[in-house]
Amino acid sequence: MKFMKEFIAQFSSKPAFTSYEARNFFTFRHGPEGYYKLVLNNLVKSGRIYRITRGKYSFYDEIQYVGFAFKPFYYGLQDALSIRNLWEQETNPVIITPRRVRSGVRTFLGRNYVIRWIERSMFFGYSLVEYGDFFIPVADTEKILIDMVYYHEFLPEEVKNEILRAVNKKKLQEYILMLPDYMKKRVIAFTGIGESGKETEPE
Repeated sequence: MKFMKEFIAQFSSKPAFTSYEARNFFTFRHGPEGYYKLVLNNLVKSGRIYRITRGKYSFYDEIQYVGFAFKPFYYGLQDALSIRNLWEQETNPVIITPRRVRSGVRTFLGRNYVIRWIERSMFFGYSLVEYGDFFIPVADTEKILIDMVYYHEFLPEEVKNEILRAVNKKKLQEYILMLPDYMKKRVIAFTGIGESGKETEPE
């Protein structure tokens, strides 16, 4: 227990941490082999930390921090719309990552969150937003729109128009230029914003 205060101070300063980081912490301090496992198990049992997924933990019961267990990532789709105050309905966190992890619905402390895989060429277009004690990566409004097309997500017409009013057309044009060719055509058709930045007839 000699280093517990230091351990708690170090790892509670981030939204999530890994068992690998915990092992390195105690190895560097010449702790007994496997001691980190005992520490993690005891902290979970006592409710001091929470297990997000295999080998990933957090000192916080805030579900919007679970994405840090799947770095690199950003929050996207309806979740990002909600965070950016463009969607009033309550949503589950949507974690978008290029890592080869199982996509689908998972749970954390009884609440659902969603993992969505994205190809590397599409992994861009997000910025940090202050949320609670930390800054979290959230899709830009322009990338939310693109991802809606990418994932074939349905958008009510009024929501689509609200997003189109909120986007920066110059930034959306820049993002369109970064897309694979097959996505350029789909996004241009959906948004009515061409590669030149001029408006076309949307779908």
